[in-house]
Order: sequence, then structure tokens, then C-alpha cells
Amino acid sequence: MKFISSANNQLIKQLILLKSKSRERKKQLRFVVEGERELSRALEMSYYVESIFYREDRSLNFPIDSSNKTYEISNKLFDNLSIRSGSEEVLAIVKTIDHGLNKLIVNNESQILVIEAPEKPGNIGAVLRTAAAAALDAVIIANPRTDIYHPNIIRNSLGGVFSIPIAIDNSKNVISFLKKNDFQIVVAAISSKAKHYKRVKYKNPLAIILGSEDKGINDIWIKKADKIVQIPVKFPIDSLNLSVSAGILIY
Repeated sequence: MKFISSANNQLIKQLILLKSKSRERKKQLRFVVEGERELSRALEMSYYVESIFYREDRSLNFPIDSSNKTYEISNKLFDNLSIRSGSEEVLAIVKTIDHGLNKLIVNNESQILVIEAPEKPGNIGAVLRTAAAAALDAVIIANPRTDIYHPNIIRNSLGGVFSIPIAIDNSKNVISFLKKNDFQIVVAAISSKAKHYKRVKYKNPLAIILGSEDKGINDIWIKKADKIVQIPVKFPIDSLNLSVSAGILIY
């Protein structure tokens, strides 16, 4: 195992780029995972771990195979690299997988969540964590405004990003996919046609659709919705956080 203490090391430079630059993650088809729990979940879902970086004098509690390149990093350098300085003991460079909509497998009992144009990585991570915890069959991200392997998505999902199938495409293609597979499309929106979310009948296969906090849902979803629902809020509050709304509707 090689020991690294310099930020000028080429592998460390690559790791820093992958953590900070979305374009590098897309270009290299790689991303960074921080934390033993998160890395364990990535391994459970058959993600390929290319390189593992341990904190100095520490070890992991799960097995890795001989194809994983391992490096020991000085405490000072590790703290400079870690989002959660001092609380984690492992970083890894992991290869991305294909999140194409054509890879998503659904059936007549599927229950999925669609989030359109989500922007804040922390919110996306929290939504994925809730969706995985509630045993949804998949999450589809339509018209994404950030990449799925953003470090804050991985961190806020507690590795849930690896525990549930995720597909990514534009809204038009997602709607076609849902219609083709006979999903009931239930859109959460502020609309004169919206009903209280507890006063509608849901049926499988079911897709719950949520829009971004700042702009809401695109009109194309309203036109294609089978049902429109809303979560009541008391004035002067006019909306809820995306992850909170998702949690309410999912459960």
C-alpha cells in the first residue's frame, strides 16, 4: 500500500477535480465516494471501485478485492480532502453507471417518484434517501440541473443514491415512458384542479411527480396528469421544501 502525504500527487489531484467539477465527473465517468457506509452501499450495488484512500493508520471493516488500488493518506491531507473533516476514514474513486431511461425495469405494481429539474444537491440527496427508505421501485430525474454524483447528493442520501434504481432523461421522454407503461401520473402542483393528497385514489403502477421549489412543475406535466394533488399549507407559507413534500407524498 502506497503512502501519500502531498497534494501534488497526481491521484490526489484527480480526486480533487472529481470532487469539485461536474464536467470532470462526466468526462472521466468517475466520481468520489466519502464514508465507509456510503462506499459499502456502492459495493453492494456492484459499482466498480477503482481506488480507495484510507486515513493514516486506519482500516476498513469490509472486504475489497485485489482489483481495488489502495492508498494510505496522511491525516492532514485526508482532512483537507474530506467534506466531513475528522469524521470519515475512507475516500474512493468509483466508476459511474448508465442511468438511461431505457435501463429502468418496471412492472404493473411499480411505484416510482419523478422529480423535475431539481437543483439543490442536498435536497436531491434527501429525496433519494427517503425514496430508498420507503422501498420505492425507482426515482426518475427529469431535466436535471446537477449531476447525480455530486458529493452533497451522495452525502445527504447516506448512500441511498446507490440503493435505488435511478433513471435520467428529459420530461417529454419520461412522460412517454410512463404512458407506455400505463402509469397513473399524479402531479403535485398548485392548481385550481388540485385535490387534497389524501382525497384521491392512487393505483399501481404509480408515478408521483414533483417540480422544483423555485419554479414548480412544468405545464407539460399538468396537461398529462391523471390526477393533480396538493399538500395544504397555512398562510403566509406558500410552499414546502422539496424533500419534505416528497416524504409526505411517498409515505
